[in-house]
Amino acid sequence: MNLSALEKKLGYPFRNKDLLVQALTHSSFAYEAPDQAPRDNEVLEFLGDSVLGLIVADYVCAAYPDLSEGELSKLKSSASSTLGLAEFALKIKLDKVVRLGKGEEKSGGRKKKTILAGAFESVMGALYLDGGYEASRHVLWPLLESSFKKLKNKDILINNYKSALQEHFQKQDWPPPVYRLVESAGPDHKKEFTVEVGLEGRALARAGGPSKKAAEQKAAQKAIKKMWGRKIKSLSDDTFFFKKK
Repeated sequence: MNLSALEKKLGYPFRNKDLLVQALTHSSFAYEAPDQAPRDNEVLEFLGDSVLGLIVADYVCAAYPDLSEGELSKLKSSASSTLGLAEFALKIKLDKVVRLGKGEEKSGGRKKKTILAGAFESVMGALYLDGGYEASRHVLWPLLESSFKKLKNKDILINNYKSALQEHFQKQDWPPPVYRLVESAGPDHKKEFTVEVGLEGRALARAGGPSKKAAEQKAAQKAIKKMWGRKIKSLSDDTFFFKKK
């Protein structure tokens, strides 16, 4: 592993290099090579999840003081989602250095969102242990600024597609939207799921994605855009915003 290249990406030199190595060690690698990796990154991932949550909350409250608690929560959820964390991991090229077992490597583990998100949380945990809150904040803050750079106008509403569709149905006094898995195709490491969302047996939209959850969000996105007829802008794969009237 080229730890110095990763440290350069992070903008932080670790005092305890072993912490960084542990953060990059997936359980599959530790299981197959216990002599090289006595500890995997799962405990650091657990810690990093909490560290990350605090920093994201700190950021959105500072950057968007006029948003409601509900909208701040949706921003926080967007940045802290598996998809959001996987994007952060790719930006600092964790996919190049995470240590995977042979089986996980062959099954395309370096592209799996869950593995990338977990590795990023682990690195955040390692940063916290090595340099405290400020070290973790120093790394995450610029990533958040880049992720939310579209939100220049503070007079906005934020939501995720599935929640927005659910709320729209409730306002119309309709039954909840129904999501139906149409098909799943492809090998296990690269499955594509197709989901249809409907109202009382009538199909509203259909979409595909690498997971059922992702496909549901995309189907909800298509349905929302068809029904609302207003300009909405994507913030992430599952979150959008638009200007208040």
